[in-house]
Amino acid sequence: MYFENFPIIAYDSVGNGEYKAVTDLLRRVAIRSKVRSNTLVFDTYDVKQGETPEMLADKLYNDPELHWVILLINDITDRYHQWPMNNNQFIAYLNDKYSNVDATHHYEISQVSGDTTIKINIGTDNTEHSGASIVTNREYEEERQDELRKIRLLNPIYIDPFVSEYEKMIKESVI
Repeated sequence: MYFENFPIIAYDSVGNGEYKAVTDLLRRVAIRSKVRSNTLVFDTYDVKQGETPEMLADKLYNDPELHWVILLINDITDRYHQWPMNNNQFIAYLNDKYSNVDATHHYEISQVSGDTTIKINIGTDNTEHSGASIVTNREYEEERQDELRKIRLLNPIYIDPFVSEYEKMIKESVI
């Protein structure tokens, strides 16, 4: 459904003068800044364990094929690294990335002025800040996953106009 709106172009992939009709995968459309900043159009949502964009689209819009709307709204171009992992994926990722998941990733200190609940990453050397807190590799990656869980969803009453506008813009856009 998503790529069916992309235009077909003549493309010579080898450079030998033999053109083939291919889908223009490089075509991009951005959400208008006025729409993006309109909080009435979007709801915030925390992705639950194991939920996929297709599951959310099916639940919200009654069509799992509209998963691309969720990805587009959240500027997700790589769902394997920009979408929260399930538990099994996360454990495999941790074990693959780190030889010791409980080793120190970095140190943090609390901000001293303004909002003191804000933590400042001071790197891997805490010699100047003896009271710094240790953040392990696991804690760091869990925090990253928690951030990825916070997404925006298009209010279902706007899905039809949004899809129509997108289809119109993708056909008109120029590279």
